[in-house]
This record gives sequence, structure tokens and C-alpha cells, in this order.
Amino acid sequence: MSPSVTRDDVPVLIVGGGPSGLFLAFMLERLGVRSLIAERYATRLAAPKAHALSPRSLEMCRQFGLDVNEIRKVGTARKDAYWVNFITSLAGEDVGKLPYERMDAGVLDSTPNMIHNIPQPAFEELIARRLSKTSLVEIRKNHTFVSLEQFDDHVITTIEDRDSGELYKVRSKHVVACDGAKSAVRSFLGIKSEGEDSYETMMTIHFNADLRPIVKEQVGMLHWVMDPLVAGFIIAYDLSGNQVLICNFDSKKWPVESWNEEHCRKVVDAAIGAKTKYDVLSYRPWILSRKVAKSYRDGGVFLAGDAAHSFPPTGGLGLNSGIGDVHNLAYKLAAVHHGSATDALLDTYEAERRQVALVNSQQSVKNGKKIFGLLKALGTTDPDIDVARQNLYQKIRDEKAMVDINEGIEGQREHFDNLGLHIGYVYGDKRIPDNASAYEPVCVPGARLPHAWIKLTDPEKMQLPAIDSSYIGAESQGVAEMTYSTLDLCRFDSFTILVDESSSSQIKSAVQEALNLVPATAAFSLSLQVVVKGVDFSLQPGQEKWDDIVPLKQGQAVLVRPDQHILAVLDRDAGAARIVEALRSHLAW
Repeated sequence: MSPSVTRDDVPVLIVGGGPSGLFLAFMLERLGVRSLIAERYATRLAAPKAHALSPRSLEMCRQFGLDVNEIRKVGTARKDAYWVNFITSLAGEDVGKLPYERMDAGVLDSTPNMIHNIPQPAFEELIARRLSKTSLVEIRKNHTFVSLEQFDDHVITTIEDRDSGELYKVRSKHVVACDGAKSAVRSFLGIKSEGEDSYETMMTIHFNADLRPIVKEQVGMLHWVMDPLVAGFIIAYDLSGNQVLICNFDSKKWPVESWNEEHCRKVVDAAIGAKTKYDVLSYRPWILSRKVAKSYRDGGVFLAGDAAHSFPPTGGLGLNSGIGDVHNLAYKLAAVHHGSATDALLDTYEAERRQVALVNSQQSVKNGKKIFGLLKALGTTDPDIDVARQNLYQKIRDEKAMVDINEGIEGQREHFDNLGLHIGYVYGDKRIPDNASAYEPVCVPGARLPHAWIKLTDPEKMQLPAIDSSYIGAESQGVAEMTYSTLDLCRFDSFTILVDESSSSQIKSAVQEALNLVPATAAFSLSLQVVVKGVDFSLQPGQEKWDDIVPLKQGQAVLVRPDQHILAVLDRDAGAARIVEALRSHLAW
């Protein structure tokens, strides 16, 4: 059956209703752009999948009005998630431990939102509930992509209603494919990927068990189980119930088709190491791989999230890369739809986000190689399970062997601390970071605006709720002052110029003149706000380092994009022409 009539006409069609697709629709709604989500599945996948919302992802959620205080009430409590444990089994012997990401109070010097662990389905449901209250977003479940045809100024996409079998057409100005690693849109367009499969077959086992009586005080977000039958890790979404075991297995010895619940239970039993009741909810195999699409754009069609890149879970960078993709893309799509930018602005999406994916994918592979190197050092790679298990216990009781093992565990520190990758990427910078953990704030074009805690002169004007930092407890004396960040000064629907009180009159005059020089077609929808340090906000005590990084006191001004990344650093005497030049170069008038 071939559809002959276009049934729907929307500005943006989003194919796929995972976290990237839902968050994109949510941001577009806030930006006043209608969208339609065609979601292949009738129900949300129950297995938790990804679990970590990075500091940057939480900053993005907050900017668009998803309350991070509410998000923190869902998912794993910080006290349960703080550690990565290296163990023979949950009930067995401890081999070592590392902090899981940066969950110390000190990280709040770099970001207003430390990492939070929340099951992916719970995060998706949180956004979906918000979308259910708006008329600007429609979600169609069990509707799948079939094909598309591109024209000069629009795309016609054929969709199948899987319940009825009906085919229908959707006309849109743009299509964004958020349909996962096996993206049907990417395949239809013939976009190739660079990368490789490692040929390591992995198994994800979702089970429900109360593990608290077993782990006791040895809580943690990740439990790396060294038992050779497991050779993987437990993600403890909820130590009282919701767990996922991801294990590496020999597909020649245990072919995928031979896996059943009985074998899953043998693996889970080995991982737990003690008798306890549990339910196996699901199990599915997958291949450890690294793939980054060679192109993120084909005419009016864009790839985002796993459709654009997929890489190993070692590092937790996949979900967060996808959230970053659509955060970058949303304001650009809105600018084009509202007329403040030309279509050429959308070319910057691939130029900026693909490099981030390349770096993150390489880091994920590096992490994976290191962790399996540690397994080798433990002697657990012998094909005979009994021999491998004997090797493991001999190694951990050998003082000389433990020197290498401890060194191997210490070598995983970068694996579990990716702060530099999460918040330190600079658009336009193609250097590969030496260390994924290292983060030093900079004030240069392409970088995220450095964070500092601030006091608002008139809090009533702020549209965002105060951040509740009390979850860090007594670790910091300044919890009451950790309520608003410099990042909160940047509205999602406006360019922002930050300036010191001493230079504000000059800059405000230049901005007013600049708005008169903007092309009429763009001026109607372009928003440019000036925020003055010393008038609109001041730094909280102890935040003076921000002044050393962001040169407002030196008379310069900082022009920030709607996505909180710096567009330009302006000299004191920068006139209207310089401001217009910076905007023109980005918005492509």
C-alpha cells in the first residue's frame, strides 16, 4: 500500500522517542516550535539501560526548566552510588575500590549539578509527563519510519502505523532521527559510520533482587565482579530491587542461542555469591562496538543520539552525548524556523557535535581495553572456569601480584571520572584530551561558560527554582549559598552579553545600536540580553576565581549563545559592528 495523501504538516518530525528524541521535543516546545514524535515501540523498554545523567546534561535540563531538585528524588541516592567496587562476588572478597565519577562536594566548584544516577526509562517518563501537558508536541507510539523524500524546502516522510498497517505521509521542514544505533533513517540515507566492532559479545541481564543484606556497607553504583563466569559488572540502580548485570562471555563456548533463564541464573548466582531470591526480568546480547556517523546531516535530515554515534558503555558517555547533541541542535532549529538565522547555521551542528562523539567514543574504547587488561592481570581469562577461579583467588592472596592488581585498579580512575569530557569540551577544538578527568575552566569561543555560584539582586526575576544543594550534607559549609549559577544567567531563547558594571553603559549602547543593524528578517525574533555583574548579580564569597577566568573586571564583555557556550569575548571598546559581526558569523545571515 502506497500513501498518496500527506496527512500531517509539522515544522519538525522526530523519529524515535528515546531520551534524545523526547528531550529535543521538550526543548523545541519551550522554544515555540511544534514537533511530532514517531516512536517505533508501543511501550517503553523496561530494562534500565543508561543510568548516569552527567553534570552537563543536568545543566541542560535545568536551563530548559526540568527541575533538577525533582530529578534527584528519582534514581539512586548519592550515598548508595558513591563507589565503584572491585570484588570476587558481592558476598565474596573485596579487591579494591574507586570513587564513582566526581560525587565529592568539591565538584560543585566546577558545576552546579554533580552527576546523578537515574534509570533511563525513569528519565524518559519524567520528560514524557511534561510533554503530555502541551499541545505543541504529539507522540505516536507504535509508528515506525518507512522512507523519506527530500525537496528544496521540506521533507516528505512515510510512516507506518504498526497497529493498523496503514501508511501515511508527514510533511516537515526538518527531520531529526533519534531512532537508535540501528537507525532506519541513517540506513535509508546510506550514511556510513567510522569505527569498529570489537567482536566482544556482551549480555545484559535485568533482574530484581534485594542486595542490601549481601552488600551491607559495601554500597556502590558499580560492582565489578571478577569471578570468571561473570567477568562483568552490576549496575545497582536500586540495591533493594532494580539491578542490571552486564557480562562478557565467550560466544563460542556459550552461543547466544544457548542462553536461557537457567544459564542467566548461573551467571547471576556467581555474581552475587550467596543464596538469595531474585527474578530474571529479561536478557539480551549485544556487540561491543564504536561507531560514529560520517555525516550528521543530509539536507533537511539530521542524526542525533545513538543514531549518530554508539560506543561501549565503559564511561557512561553515550546517553549524555545524545542529550548534548539535541541541546546544540534545538536552538539552531528554532532560530531557522523563527527567522533569526539562515539554514547555514544548521551546518554547525555536525561541525561541533561530531568531534565530541569522536573523543567520547575513543575514551569509551580506551576504558574498555583497560578494564579487560585488569581482568587479564587477575588471571581470570583462562578458558577453564575452575582454573580461572583458582587463579583469581591465588592472585589476590599474593602480595606481589596484588601490586600489579592495585596498579590496574588505579589505572581505572580515568574510566570512572570523565568530568573533563562532560563539561570541558570546546567547540572547534579538535585536540584529544590527555586525561578525561582533568577540567580547567576557560573563557574562549566554543567553551561552556564557566560556572560560579552567584547571588541574584532580584531573585523574583529568575524563572528557575533555587538549586537545593543540601544533598551533599555537612561536607560543605556553603550549602545555603549554592542556589544559583552563572549558567542560570543564560536564557535558552536568547543570546546573553555578560559585562561588568564599570563597562555596562558602553556595551548597552553598542547592543542597542547593534539591534538596529541586524537584518529586518532576523531582528523580529532575535533576542539579545545584557546581564551586568554588580547590578544584576554578584559572586558568592569564595568564588573570586571566576573573575580571574572571565575577564569582565578587565573591561571585556562575554557574548554567550543560547546553549551556554561562548560565542565571542568582546573588548571594552567593541562597538555595534563587532557585536553584529559575531552574531552574523554564527547565525549565517
